[in-house]
Amino acid sequence: MPVDFRGDANAMAGQGTEPGRHRGALAMLATLFFMWGFITVINNTLLPHLRSVFDLSYTQTTLIESVWFIAYFVASIPSAKLIERIGYKAALVVGLAVMAAGALLMVPAAKIPSYAVVLTALFVIASGITLLQVAANPYVAVIGPPATSSARLNLVQAFNSLGTTLAPLFGGYLILGRSASGTAEAGAVSLTREMRLADAQSVVLPYIIVAVVLVALAFAIARYRLPALGGPSRPAAAERKLRSLWKHRNLVFGVPAIFIYLIAEIGVSNLFINFVSAPEIGNLTHEQASRYLFLLWGGMMVGRFFGSFLMRRVAPEQVLAVAAIGAFVVTTVAATAGGSLAMWALISVGLFHSIMFPTIFTLGIRGLGALTEEGAGLLIMAIAGGALVVVQGWIADACGLQSSFLLTAACELYVLFYAIWGCKPAATPGDVRVGEAET
Repeated sequence: MPVDFRGDANAMAGQGTEPGRHRGALAMLATLFFMWGFITVINNTLLPHLRSVFDLSYTQTTLIESVWFIAYFVASIPSAKLIERIGYKAALVVGLAVMAAGALLMVPAAKIPSYAVVLTALFVIASGITLLQVAANPYVAVIGPPATSSARLNLVQAFNSLGTTLAPLFGGYLILGRSASGTAEAGAVSLTREMRLADAQSVVLPYIIVAVVLVALAFAIARYRLPALGGPSRPAAAERKLRSLWKHRNLVFGVPAIFIYLIAEIGVSNLFINFVSAPEIGNLTHEQASRYLFLLWGGMMVGRFFGSFLMRRVAPEQVLAVAAIGAFVVTTVAATAGGSLAMWALISVGLFHSIMFPTIFTLGIRGLGALTEEGAGLLIMAIAGGALVVVQGWIADACGLQSSFLLTAACELYVLFYAIWGCKPAATPGDVRVGEAET
């Protein structure tokens, strides 16, 4: 059951008016957004490494990321129930502890080495991140005036983007840069069993470092006096029963928009290193390709700042439509061209993808009134769409890696449809727009 935070926002509205009152709490929470963005994108350098170590097909490689996003679907509702039982602060500490346990599980996974244990470890890490997502996003929104909640969320999300931008450098240096498969040119080295076993050990140090940082952060949050939140005040059940989520076109089409967009984003980032290192594209080692992945995620960070500025003057659905057209063009070029043109086309996708998730989410809950929380819950669960990246892995095995990005281009077309028509709220008597007063 989605959790309502409207009462919390009202309870905290007066507290957030004092300048800088919650600056320390926001700084602490920003580190959480940084860490889960950082750890999530380490996967982008981990996947080509594991593909070499375990001699995986593209389908098996993308299955690793599918397991990651299945955790979002499985753990989201239990996370909400846990928060109701133990509170936000304790939930943040538990989430960090779970992530640290998953990171340490990567050590025996590398020592054995075992593909199944790797999948288990990543599922545990992703479950911890899900708990942080469910707790931290609404917490940031309610520790100050409701009028500035978007500004606060954008601020900490920028730190999430910083984490995703720096992670490829970390993974490229400590994982790909310390393995035979990562430093060899594509197809230049046929790894022996001994070389694969040696390569597997390169994940031990980075994940031990990650686990130590997570434990230290959990201890810091446990000791930090985060502002307390007021009790929730959900809309009356009778009132909510009179309204239907399915009468809101923007939500009905918004849930699959989030789902489909995640297929596109995760497919690009997970197969990026294999794509740009191919002889006919960039002819790079995996370590060198990870530096270009830095540009992909950096483009998302820049695009998020620019998009936020642009949407003050231009309707968000118009910005989303332009971004979808741009993403369709560059992914089509990446799927059909060759050499540096295809490589830079795929790199530029990050710029166009940057504003898609938050914009679709905002448009999806527009006009839901008393049903906003339920609608938001459905949109969050749609993040599980990232699990279907395995479909692109199957296409890559069957038709070739480059051709698989035509699936990404098709996903961009649905986002364009949503921006042009699907996001328009249907006239539903009795409901109100987000931001309007409810009576």
